[in-house]
Amino acid sequence: QVQLDESGGGLVQPGGSLRLSCAASGRIFSISTMAWYRQAPGKERELVADISSSSRTNYADSVKGRFTISRDNAKNTVYLQMNSLKPEDTAVYYCNVKYVPASRTSVVNAWGQGTQVTVSS
Repeated sequence: QVQLDESGGGLVQPGGSLRLSCAASGRIFSISTMAWYRQAPGKERELVADISSSSRTNYADSVKGRFTISRDNAKNTVYLQMNSLKPEDTAVYYCNVKYVPASRTSVVNAWGQGTQVTVSS
């Protein structure tokens, strides 16, 4: 069984920065796309950014130029550097990892437990 461990959320003032991390551990053969989603109260979960196995990135328009997604394949870890944070970035952030388990039976879509990011003065 694969586990995703998220860290890095918290309370920050507008204009501040946070860095989220998500490490995948367990019996993994390979990882393809890694992504960050967020869900604000009363809203649907939305894609923030994703990164392919070849490090091609994709961002939501609302975070372009402020957030940077990256990955460390040796550590099976994905990061989200968030700069110039705004109150509207407040949400629970979830990492998402698509991987092939060691059994190589299928592609599995896994979610982290979520980490709260609050942007407020």
